[in-house]
Amino acid sequence: MTDHHTYGTSTHTADDLVRLVSDCLGLVFTEHDSDYRGVYHLASSPNGRVEIQPNPIPGYDGEDSLYVPEHPSAQVLLLTTTPVADPAMQARLGSIGGLIHLNHETV
Repeated sequence: MTDHHTYGTSTHTADDLVRLVSDCLGLVFTEHDSDYRGVYHLASSPNGRVEIQPNPIPGYDGEDSLYVPEHPSAQVLLLTTTPVADPAMQARLGSIGGLIHLNHETV
């Protein structure tokens, strides 16, 4: 089983969110550049991974597309993937002002 959560914000920039989540969860993020996702930040641990990325992603036709089109107002996304539900992490992320829980999926 894998537990996925998606959060969004229009309040914080990606760099702001990296700092806030680093402080909140004690994670170290590494910046990556992807043709598909744009610049995103990744932190991995034995308990899973946390990614911070822009919702607008580069399109092949020069037009940006949305990674999560059902939430166009969310300019920055935070994606968590853990092997099992982690209520403590979800509670800590829920304490970050301006960060809104958008979706949860267990597969």
